[in-house]
Amino acid sequence: MRQICHLHLTRFVGILLDRKDRVSMAVGLEVRVPFCDHRLVDYGYNAPWALKSFAGREKSPLREATADVIPTSVYDRAKSPYPSTQDPAHGSALQVQAKDLLARPGHPVFDLVDRERLRQAAHREAPVYTQAARRGLERALDLAQWIDLLEPDITLT
Repeated sequence: MRQICHLHLTRFVGILLDRKDRVSMAVGLEVRVPFCDHRLVDYGYNAPWALKSFAGREKSPLREATADVIPTSVYDRAKSPYPSTQDPAHGSALQVQAKDLLARPGHPVFDLVDRERLRQAAHREAPVYTQAARRGLERALDLAQWIDLLEPDITLT
């Protein structure tokens, strides 16, 4: 879990913060993210996993720390993922990018991703509007980009 948290902090959070900045500034808003304070992130990252989920729910320490100052409806609310785009053009753009990736037969991502499944998703005639329909395309493309950027030495056992 520590490795996953590290990857999330070093690879994904920056993308989300950049997206937050771009979207909010595009409409003239300034959005604050107080839980991204480096001291709080450092503390949370270094806390033992058992402490992070002691109540059997995500964000247990944060929920308990604020239990007496937030409404019960907020305390009990299920975590919701960062919103994804619902624009049909996004799904079409993913399909185009997947077709470009498929045109690179020796790409190392195909040691990890099923080429045929990606081909089927890239050539699906029905629009990929839903998150479930886009998820496989997004993950394959993210993985390919990660491999292109970092050129990791991947050994399958």
